[in-house]
Amino acid sequence: MADILIKNGTVIAIDPDRRIIADGAVAITGDRIVAVGPTAEVEAAHPAREVIDARGMAIMPGFVDAHAHAGHGLIKTLGGGKSDPWYQACRGAYTVGSTPEFWFAEAQLAALERLRFGVTTGVSLLGGGDSVMRTDEPVYGDAHMEGVLGIGTRSVVAVGTTRPPHPLTYARWEGETRIDYPVSFDQQFATCKTLIDRWHGSHDGRLHLALLTPTLHRGYQETAGAEEAVAQSRMVKQFAEDYGLVFTQDGHTKDSVRIAKDVGILGPRTLLSHATGLDEEEIAICAETGTTIVHNPSAVAAILARCPVTELLDAGVTVVIGSDATAPDRSADMFRHMQQCMHYHRTHFHDPSWLPPGKALEMCTIDAARVLGLDAEIGSLEPGKKADVILVDLRRPHLYPAHMPEFRVTYFANGNDVHTVLVGGKVLLRDRVAIHVDEDAVLDAAQREAELMIDRLGLRYALETPRMFWGHSRDTDVLD
Repeated sequence: MADILIKNGTVIAIDPDRRIIADGAVAITGDRIVAVGPTAEVEAAHPAREVIDARGMAIMPGFVDAHAHAGHGLIKTLGGGKSDPWYQACRGAYTVGSTPEFWFAEAQLAALERLRFGVTTGVSLLGGGDSVMRTDEPVYGDAHMEGVLGIGTRSVVAVGTTRPPHPLTYARWEGETRIDYPVSFDQQFATCKTLIDRWHGSHDGRLHLALLTPTLHRGYQETAGAEEAVAQSRMVKQFAEDYGLVFTQDGHTKDSVRIAKDVGILGPRTLLSHATGLDEEEIAICAETGTTIVHNPSAVAAILARCPVTELLDAGVTVVIGSDATAPDRSADMFRHMQQCMHYHRTHFHDPSWLPPGKALEMCTIDAARVLGLDAEIGSLEPGKKADVILVDLRRPHLYPAHMPEFRVTYFANGNDVHTVLVGGKVLLRDRVAIHVDEDAVLDAAQREAELMIDRLGLRYALETPRMFWGHSRDTDVLD
C-alpha cells in the first residue's frame, strides 16, 4: 500500500518521454515516487492511506532555483534602486552587521517564499557571492541551515572565500557591542570545510554544500592580491573536485570565462552565474569544458548585457534558470523568471519562435537538477525519485479555459497558483497554507532582524522613498 496517492490531475512529468497525462496520478511510498501514470491504473495498483484529489490541477515536479542569495531577503529594496546604499547594506550585513539570528530569520523567510511558490530546491549563496561571504565563523552557516530545515525545503548552500587581499574585517555582536576581528583566507576556507563536514548530504539529502570563489574579471592582474586570487581559486576548486561538490562563481561577464579557463577552474561540475556578454570563443570554451551556465533573466546584470542563452544551448551547453532572489527587484517566483527568460530572448531576436515554453520548464526542473548533480533524485516525476511534487491550481480565471496546460502553467501561471507542495513525500503546503510552519512567527522574526541590522549599520536613510519615484520617466538618481 502506498502512503499518498495524488490523482485526477494533469501530470506534467518532465520525464524522458515528456509525458503529459490528462487524468493522471502519482503514488508515493515513504519519500519516493513509486508510480506515475493514468489515474485508473495507478489507483488500482497502489491504494493509499492518504488520497489527494488534484482535479483541476497540474501535477508537476518541484522547481529548482539554480541561483539566489542568502541574506538578501532582509535587504530587498533598500536604497530604492540606488546601488551605493544597496551594496553598503549587503557588504555591511555580510561582514559586520549580522548575527546568527539574522541568518536564521532570513533563511526561514526565503525558504517559506520558495515553498509557497513551489520551489522545492534552491541554491543559496551565503552572502554577496562575488564579493562578501559570511564564512568567518561556522555559526552563521549553521543558523542558515537550521532555518531551512525548519521550513522543510531542499537547499544547496554555496560557501566560499572572498576577494584578496586578506585579512578582512568581520564583527560579532554581544548585545549592542560590536567586536571587530580580522579574518584570513585560511580561516574562511576552514569555515567552509567545517560546514561541509557538518551539513553536506545531511537530513535525508535535503541539505548540500557547494563551493565558490570570486570571479576574476578583465584587468584583475593589476589589482592587489591577483596572484593570491588565482592560487586560492585553484585550491578551492580542487577541494570541490575531491569532494564531489559543485563549484560556482557569481557575476561572470565578457572575458571572465577566458580567464577562468586559463586559471583552470572550468568543467562539468562548474556552474557560472549570469554569463553576460560572452562572445563566440567563450561559448565554445563552455561547450568544450562541459561548464554549465545559470541564467538570471530578471537580474540587473541581464539589463546591462545579454546572456547568450540560445547560442549556448545550440552549442550544447546546459543552461538553467536562477532567480537571483530576492533583491533588489525580484522574487523567488520561477514562473516569473521563465516568462522573463522567454520574452528576453524573443525580444533580442525580434522573433517569438525562440525558447519554447517546454525548454523554459526544463531549465528550472530537470536541467537544473542535472547541473547540481541531483537529477537521479529530483527534477522530474519518475518512479524511484524523491517525491518532490507541486500541484498548480489551473481552475483560475487567468488559466482558463482548460486547454494546453503545459502552455498555461508556463505562460500565465504565477507562484500564488501553487496549491500543494510535497518534499520527500511530506506535505508541506496544502491549500496555499504552510501546515508545519507558523508563518506569522517567520514574518515577525524577519521584520525584527531586518530592523536591528538597519540600525546597526545606520541605514535608516535607505528606507526613504526616492526623490524621483513619482512623476518621472527616469530616475536619474539611480545612476549617481
